[in-house]
Order: sequence, then C-alpha cells, then structure tokens
Amino acid sequence: MLKAVASPYLVPFDGSFKLSKSPSEPPRNVPEKAELKSDLEESVKELAELQKMLYAHDRYSVLLVFQAMDAAGKDSTIRAVLSGVDPAGCEVYSFKRPSETDLDHDFLWRTALCLPQRGRIGVFNRSYYEEVLVVRVHPEYLDKQKLPDEVPLEKLWSQRFDSIRDHEKHLARNGTVIIKFWLNVSQDEQRDRLLARLDEPEKNWKFESGDLDERARWKDYMKAYEEMLNATSTAHAPWYAIPADSKSFMRAAVADIVVRTLKSMDIHWPVLDAAEKARFAEMRKRLAGKP
Repeated sequence: MLKAVASPYLVPFDGSFKLSKSPSEPPRNVPEKAELKSDLEESVKELAELQKMLYAHDRYSVLLVFQAMDAAGKDSTIRAVLSGVDPAGCEVYSFKRPSETDLDHDFLWRTALCLPQRGRIGVFNRSYYEEVLVVRVHPEYLDKQKLPDEVPLEKLWSQRFDSIRDHEKHLARNGTVIIKFWLNVSQDEQRDRLLARLDEPEKNWKFESGDLDERARWKDYMKAYEEMLNATSTAHAPWYAIPADSKSFMRAAVADIVVRTLKSMDIHWPVLDAAEKARFAEMRKRLAGKP
C-alpha cells in the first residue's frame, strides 16, 4: 500500500495530534499571493497529465476526502485544484443529510456506492466522517438510524472508528489511494466569511441560518475533530490538517500534496507487448495503403 507523502501538515499516526497546536494561518515565510497562484496553476497542469496516466493505467483509483467547518473553503478548493482534470476521469460527490433509504443501511453504505472506479479520481465533499462529527455533536440524529439497542452510546464512536479504519484498509488493499484533508479554518475567519455571505449580494445564497447554530457548538466540533483525526490518520489513509485562513495558501498546499502523491504511485502509460506491436504494425500498413 502507498505511503503518505511528507508534509508539515500530515496528522501523525500515533494519536499525538493536538488541534490547539495545528495552525489555521500559513507560515510566516509563505510566498506572496501571486506566487501561490502560480504554484497552484503549475500543480493543476501536472495533475491533469497525471490523471490521464492514471486513467490509461487503469489499476488504481484516487479518493480525495474533504472535511471542514462551514465556510472553510471546501467547494472552492475542490474546484480550483481539479480545474484542469478531464471530467470523464473525475467524480465529485457532496454528502448532505441522509435520505430515508440511506438510513435503512449502515453508515458507510451511501458513500460506498460512490467510490471511484479504477483509473478515476473521486472526491467526497464531506463523507462518512460526518457520522463521527455532526452526529457525535448531535447524538439525537441517531434516533433515525435504527441502531441495535445493544450498542451503548459510549462505545459507538470507537466502533465507528474501527469500521472506518477497516473500510479504508480494504480500499487501499484493492488499489484505492486515499488522501484526506481537514481544512482548518479559525473561528474568527469563519465569522468574517459568514458575514461576507450576508453583506455581499452575490454570496447571499450561500448563507444558511443553521450555520450559526453549528458555530455555537464550535468547542464540541473541535473536540470531535481532534479525536477523529487521531483515530483515523493512517499510513494508507492519511489526514492532512491544512491551514485554511488563507484560501490561496490552502489551495496550493492541497494541490501540491495531491500531485506528489500521484507522482509516488506506480502508474505509467500502458506498454504494448510483442503481439500487440505486431498487430499495430499490420494496422499501420493497412492505414497507409490505398483503399
């Protein structure tokens, strides 16, 4: 299985991650915005070529998982990083409130239906991790999940972590390369972005009053995120806690990690064997000849 690429934002695998020490702002020596934009553009070009090779090689798939608080920039980051990728080789799914059909299945079911095929990049904008985040902050949501009565609440979250780790290990063993991003936006920056949704007419449609209710539970969410990151960051399915107060830095950082991960994969353009080369030579003769 593929190993995680090195990054100062890689969540360690030993459970030692401290959210209080995880920066939401970029480092002091970060390049200017124009340079970050140029870096992103270069990464977008590289990713476009790597995706073509991934598609042609047809042995692996890539799953990008994005989790964050509201207004952290998930949508715009996905759009910016994947702007050069052939739509035929990429699928993006956004998971919101589960349907009645979803609730009649286990919590991994609806996302399993959307996993990327070999040769493709799949993106989960929110994911099965909602089941150990928003559902943990709002355990009343469990009432609709029809869980067996013998599952005590105090054990449920560790059981779900077990299920997620097993699920991701299974996917990795079968050729899905998983890269997970937590976009770490600060509470102050989130406030400013939510205010912008109120103040700027072209952003009004983004605002939902429920965002303020969730914002009021900030400490609860941060506790849930820290435990989730520690429990599920593994060598074969790593989490990267990306500073998200600067969108230009965040996008460049995410794109760089995705590109370096694909470069580390054993993918290549298909190589013809002797029989195929002979068949191609014959086809060339036929095409070159007169009708």
